[in-house]
Amino acid sequence: MATGGNAIRGTRVGAGPMGEQDHGFHAERVSISYWDALGNETVRYFAAGIPDEEIPDVIDSPHSGLPAGRDKENPPAVAKTEPYKTHLAYVKERRTEEEAEALLDDALTQLRQRRGED
Repeated sequence: MATGGNAIRGTRVGAGPMGEQDHGFHAERVSISYWDALGNETVRYFAAGIPDEEIPDVIDSPHSGLPAGRDKENPPAVAKTEPYKTHLAYVKERRTEEEAEALLDDALTQLRQRRGED
């Protein structure tokens, strides 16, 4: 089996000369550095004409998952996460023990009336 060289094998039609670096227009952009609490730097690029208020002050660091801010000396602190609460815990926040007893008695009374037990 002959191993001949086909010059266009594996290239796109119209791709241009091999090694050509200019494949289109590159828009102006600015780089913004963000730092997390561990000192990891993440660079994000934004369009040069974007207003400053549209560039986020805090991002999630892809290195650590921590929040990262623009100020290297004062990176944002980790937000305190609350533990998972059950449905019962939320109900207990809204109702007192006496209200719960009254609601339970009312529900049992209605159930017994529907069943004809009262």
